[in-house]
Amino acid sequence: MAKTQRDQGITIKTADEIAKMRVAGKLAAEVLDMIGEYVKPGVTTDTLNQICHDYIINVQQAIPAPLGYGQPPFPKSICTSVNHQICHGIPSDKVLKNGDALNIDITVIKDGYHGDTSKMFHVGEPSIAGKRLSLITQQCMYHGILQVRPGATLGDIGKAIQRHAHAHHYSVVEEFCGHGIGSKFHEAPQILHYYSKDSDKIIIQAGMIFTIEPMINQGKRHLKILPDQWTAVTKDHKLSAQWEHTILVTDDGFEILTLRAEEANWRETL
Repeated sequence: MAKTQRDQGITIKTADEIAKMRVAGKLAAEVLDMIGEYVKPGVTTDTLNQICHDYIINVQQAIPAPLGYGQPPFPKSICTSVNHQICHGIPSDKVLKNGDALNIDITVIKDGYHGDTSKMFHVGEPSIAGKRLSLITQQCMYHGILQVRPGATLGDIGKAIQRHAHAHHYSVVEEFCGHGIGSKFHEAPQILHYYSKDSDKIIIQAGMIFTIEPMINQGKRHLKILPDQWTAVTKDHKLSAQWEHTILVTDDGFEILTLRAEEANWRETL
């Protein structure tokens, strides 16, 4: 989500809404589980898009949220961001090659509610730099998630992410952020992935649902938007990585609504 100045209208989800969000989150995670075997040298990102689209529509009986979203309308059903692309990459006839780093961002709508998640994939044999950036970015996300509990602030999330990224000499993209999510794709509040005094003013409450989705760059944080008006890339053409989960704030902590089976022991990666 592009960072704006609007943080009013934070919604606390009802039990019924939370139940629907659990379903949507599970479906989004399942798409990432499904697509992994197709990520290999020689495949195009458009082929990956079509496989995901068909799976969401025909198998899950759900809706791919990105398709037709925004202005200009996003033309595909998933986002595929390769190497120095930060986010919102549009699937195309681009052929993936050995060593590419690829983020696949999935959002599904089921019964009117959204599940949103993304994961880094390595095409063939990963580069050392790509593998390391991917791991540290995933850890940044987890460190942010670990701050989530009633009474904490949104600033705690950004501070934890920024601290871990900077400790490994990476930069944090500031132009995009996580977001509230529910019946709308993007809701309040904004979840910054760096520390801001303004974020300290927003207290986390049970029943909130939002995404944590840090974008971490190998080089400088600065970006530019390509002429397609969607794809964000690093200005210095160095690698970028992103991981994302949808998080429910519980009475005593958090629940990751988009957790995949392969992440059962995610705390051990920290």
